[in-house]
This record gives sequence, C-alpha cells and structure tokens, in this order.
Amino acid sequence: MSQRLNMSNLTKILLCLAIIGVAWGNPTPKKKGYGPGDQDWGWIKVRTGANMFYWLFYTTADVKSYYERPLVIWLQGGPGGSSTGYGNFAEVGPLHVNGTVRQHGWAKHVNLLFIDNPVGTGFSYVENKSYLTKDNIQIGKDMMVFLSEFYAKYPDFKKCPMYFFAESYGGKMAIEMAKQLDERVKAGKLDINFKGVSLIDAWIDPMDSVRGWVPLLMVTGLVDFRAAKRLSDTVMKIQSTIDKNQWVQATNMWRDLEMDILRETNGVDFYNILYKTGRVFLQESNLEKNIPDLYFDEMTEITKLMNGPVRNALKIPNNVIFGAQSSDVFSALSGDFMKPVTDVVEHVLNKTNIEVVIMTGELDLIVDTIGTLVWADKLKWKGSSAWLSSKRTPIVLQSIIEGYVTKVNTLSLYWINRSGHMVPKDNPEASLEVLKRVTRFDKK
Repeated sequence: MSQRLNMSNLTKILLCLAIIGVAWGNPTPKKKGYGPGDQDWGWIKVRTGANMFYWLFYTTADVKSYYERPLVIWLQGGPGGSSTGYGNFAEVGPLHVNGTVRQHGWAKHVNLLFIDNPVGTGFSYVENKSYLTKDNIQIGKDMMVFLSEFYAKYPDFKKCPMYFFAESYGGKMAIEMAKQLDERVKAGKLDINFKGVSLIDAWIDPMDSVRGWVPLLMVTGLVDFRAAKRLSDTVMKIQSTIDKNQWVQATNMWRDLEMDILRETNGVDFYNILYKTGRVFLQESNLEKNIPDLYFDEMTEITKLMNGPVRNALKIPNNVIFGAQSSDVFSALSGDFMKPVTDVVEHVLNKTNIEVVIMTGELDLIVDTIGTLVWADKLKWKGSSAWLSSKRTPIVLQSIIEGYVTKVNTLSLYWINRSGHMVPKDNPEASLEVLKRVTRFDKK
C-alpha cells in the first residue's frame, strides 16, 4: 500500500514537472565558462569522424531576454584559423588574451557564436586526416549539419535574426554557406531567421587580391621599380598556372610570391602594412606559413591560453589539443585555395534576399582594397548598373571619419580607415558601428 502510494505520488510529481516544463519552455543551455556572461560550448558531429567545436556567448546587453538580440556567427580565415581562439581573444570576444575586458566586445550587444571551422581547426578535430574537407562545398555541407543540430539544441534562437560575420578565408566559406543555407530554408529543411553575411577582407577572388599587391607596395614605397617588375612577372606566372587549372601548383606559387615579398621588404606585415616589424623576416619556418611577427607572437599567447586556462575552465578532454590539426586543414584545401567564388556571390545577390556586406581595411596587403574593389565592381547582378554609378558616404563617429560606405539593394561595401586585415582589432569603434548598422541590434 505504501509503495503504491509512493509511486502514485511520484507520477503526480513528474506530471507537474512536465506541465511546468511546457509552461516555461525548455531551460536555456548555459553555464559559466571563461570570461563574463552566460556561455555554452561543445562539439557537434557533422560527419563520421568529423567533430566541430563551438563556443556561444549569450549577450550581456540590458535586455529581458537574450533572444531580443540577433545571433552573430563569427568565422575565422586561414583556412585553419580558430574563431574560438583568435577571433574571440584578438578581435571581438569579451576578453583580450591578457584577460582584460574588451571595451568594444560584440557580446555586449549581440549573441556571439564562435565556430572552429572547418573541422580540424582550433578545438574541432577529425579522427583521421582523410576526414578533412577538400573544398568549399563540403565545408558548406558540414556547416548545414552543424546549424541543424545547433538550432535543435537551442530552438529559442530560431526567431532571432542570424548573421555570418566572416574574415579572410572565412568570407570565402561563408558566402557558400549563405547559398546553401538559403536553399535549405526555402526547402523547409531549416526554420530560422537568416538575414545576412558580412565578408571582412574576404578571399573571394584570390587573383584580384594578388594583382593588387605590387601596386600597393609601390605606392607605399615598400618596393622599388626593379623589385616590382620581378614580382609582377611572378604574378603573371601564377595567372598562367590558374589558366591551366593547376590549382595546387598555383597555391604553392602564391606562397612563394609571399616569401619573395617578405624578403624584398625585409618583413612587411601582410595583415597591416603600417605594423612595426622589429625583426628581419628570414626565419624560414615563419616565412613558409606567412606569419608576421606580431601575429606569430599573439598566436603563441592565444595557444597557451587555449591549451591552459580555457581548457581547464571548459573541461576540454586531454586528447583534444587546440590547433593540433590546423596546418593539415590548409594542406587539405590547397587545391581549392586559389579558386574564386564570385559566382557564388552573384548567386546570392540575384537569387536571394540575403544582405551581403563587404568590408575592406585600407592597410591590408594580403586581401588588399584594390583587389576587393575590382571583384566587387565586376559582379554580374541585378543591381550592377546602379552599383557602378553609386557614390559612397562617410562614416563619421565623434567628428572623425572612420570610413565610407556605399549600398545598392542588398549589397553594401564598407571601407574602414586605419585598419588592416583584422578590421575589428585595428579599428574596433568603426567595426562596432558596422555591426550596429548591419544587425540593427539596437532596434526592437
């Protein structure tokens, strides 16, 4: 009798809990991690042997609910650069690598999701190198699996406006993701509020960027006429190799050209030509990876942080090492690295309502403004005529011109002053203004 009564009471309790759960909704998955605010993190299996790591920072904005603010997905470049590491601690996350609070951190305004993409990057990992991605389409497919699983786990984000903000090679990946995601949403396979993709110094047409290197080096006095002639000859050889569809060879030649430039300039910083480079760039190990001095030092500190305090705070398993497979990620994509994706940009502009935002840092060499303007102007899309006759307007913050913007239909282009490749790092005020204009996070 007593046992039957206890079981009856237990059933009632469980029923009450179920009713409460329906009334209140599922609890938001969140916990304390490393740094301020509520967070969550983990891995999503996107294919057999391929696991993608993410780190979600819920907004710390003064709102009643997290879901009043957009969800911004940050993607790093490389390929092989870590969003949870570099993008987080060097660019837009809540903390600097030294642990101090970032004044212009984006999580103060939006929900911020860092994804180590492609698999093999950062804390993402593959169980065998054969599972690494070989091309942009596969990267996009992996992200579609990730997003399906992510929104299943965090369904309250489905109604939030979602935006990709992607830097460098991340932009090349993100535009393909935008295309595939739009197709899935239209097919009813994923019910989310996808709004836009921002391409920050993005590797969209590699040869347009490469062709801009020598002119930029010339006008800034970093090479003389004789060096410019030698380097220009190499650029022509790379184009000839691409014309023959020899993509891996073109990637190798691109790397050799970078090394030649580093030697000719005694170590110009490819990510910001005004950065001070104190050491002559003759360390072959760094030359081969195109790692500027400042970036190399910073990544060393970030790697220590990720494999130390962050690992401990997030309870990362001992067998997962931050950055252990990053160089393999680049190697696996060497046959796709130099391929342009302007056709995908055109598809998104012509076939979707997705907002496409281009950002360029005026001091960037590796993805120079010259090349970005060239590929943007030659896009074949329904707004082409208006685009080519459009005028830009200044971005003025506290009486300072921080850049310029032009917009036609769903395409915008932002020139950001006093910034190089890592725009949010070099000019955080202007970058935050772009985030505000694009996501409208201050509008209800």
